[in-house]
Amino acid sequence: MPRVVIIGGGISGLSTAHYLAKAGANATLIEPRPRLGGVIQTEQIAGCTIEAGPDSFLSTKPAALDLIRDLGMADQVIGSNDHLRVTFVKRYGRLVQLPDGLMMMVPTKVLPLLTTPLLSLATKVRMGLELLRAPKPKAEDQSVADFVREHYGQEAVDYLAEPLLSGVYGGDPRELSVQAVLPRFVELAAKHGSLTRGVLASRAQAPKQQSPAPLFRTLKAGLGDLVNALARPYTRGRAETIERSGAGYRVKVEGDWIEADHVVLACEGHNAAGLLGAIDGRCGELLGSVGYNSSTIVALVYDSRDLSRLPRGFGFLIPKKERRRLVACTWVGTKFAHRVPEGKVVARCFLGGSEGSDDSVVQAAIEELRELADLNAAPVASRVSRWPNAMAQYRIGHLARIAELEERLRALPGLHVAGNAYQGIGIPDCIRMGRAAAERIVAG
Repeated sequence: MPRVVIIGGGISGLSTAHYLAKAGANATLIEPRPRLGGVIQTEQIAGCTIEAGPDSFLSTKPAALDLIRDLGMADQVIGSNDHLRVTFVKRYGRLVQLPDGLMMMVPTKVLPLLTTPLLSLATKVRMGLELLRAPKPKAEDQSVADFVREHYGQEAVDYLAEPLLSGVYGGDPRELSVQAVLPRFVELAAKHGSLTRGVLASRAQAPKQQSPAPLFRTLKAGLGDLVNALARPYTRGRAETIERSGAGYRVKVEGDWIEADHVVLACEGHNAAGLLGAIDGRCGELLGSVGYNSSTIVALVYDSRDLSRLPRGFGFLIPKKERRRLVACTWVGTKFAHRVPEGKVVARCFLGGSEGSDDSVVQAAIEELRELADLNAAPVASRVSRWPNAMAQYRIGHLARIAELEERLRALPGLHVAGNAYQGIGIPDCIRMGRAAAERIVAG
């Protein structure tokens, strides 16, 4: 069996190790942090299940559920409470409900669009006229902002695209690549001209489902259980460099060398850049071009008896134009059952960057929740989780750069990459890339 070194103990590296072991190939896993799982971390606070990082995965992407089934954990999967799925956006200093039938920024129902106070009459008219757009050849890559503006106008960028994507990427739609971030929308627009017409046609052609899958899925006791099920012995330390060694490679970890036939870089792109740059400078440049943003998550637990009214829906988003510190907030107990016991309310608050003391970010979240959601009581517990340089940014031209990287890696047999820097930032995407790396190694 080949000697394999996996650099990075997040979900990408753990998935690679799992699928290698399933095929009978063991690997040496290297992780500098004192625990495995990367940004996936579950904690119990005041009787509530709190995710310090991602809280779920998209049902439409099968890799995560496939892995969970493979681990014998399918009976622990729960879905989001989609019958309660209402999202609000801050506009003019107050929370306004996103209109029903909205797919990202694409309207699919007339009446909710006409009656929403979130958008001006001019934007509503423009969204209606967008139905008349004629097909045209697929354009060069452009920013998400330019793409959305072209179809629906600047207000749709400011109050739909930007806040919706900030919760996922924490990035600027003026810099994000539409081909990498919204590839399906690009295809529909190229085929139909009108993005709205394309989405409606796609829905009409989709097979009818008697009981649609929930939008999000997770594990009942938290995604930390997935990490625990994948956990394995690992080498604690930081990979310092990779060198060629005969027909394979060797990895220097804390001064010691580990020989390998295959090396899987399952760490962040900026860390992989320094390691690959010693072997192929252009690969290092391409990886270094993948930007990363930082984020902070503040979990606040309230006693519901202290609140004058309970929050509605899944949560709310704050557009950049109206933002102070808070970017978004999720009401955990509404989104998922089993996470919050009776008598408690949990707000998961997302703040851009990772600056400020714990006390200052907690206080900032409390003040904005008081103003926007009428949570006038003091929380009974709080927890701050910081993720510096953890959110990959797919900037304009991303797909072309990754295609060039993959081409160069084909000339470096035995080197593989997996993680959120490449072909998707979600948990299922990282699992899929980890599995693919394992399959390439086993296939020889």
